[in-house]
Amino acid sequence: MNNDVRARREERGLSQAGLAEAVGVTRQTINSIERGRYDPSLELAFALADFFECRIEDLFHPDGDE
Repeated sequence: MNNDVRARREERGLSQAGLAEAVGVTRQTINSIERGRYDPSLELAFALADFFECRIEDLFHPDGDE
């Protein structure tokens, strides 16, 4: 699954550690999500979308979609 987590995090000037702390996961989890190595749980996807004040579908995209 592709996502815009890195772009949105960088827009806010946040480190991976800062985002991880904000949504209650480890920096490694954020790194894995940004690299597309880990698909977050629905709960974490909602937490990230809530943090970025967007819809989940604006943050995560099926493979092949941008």
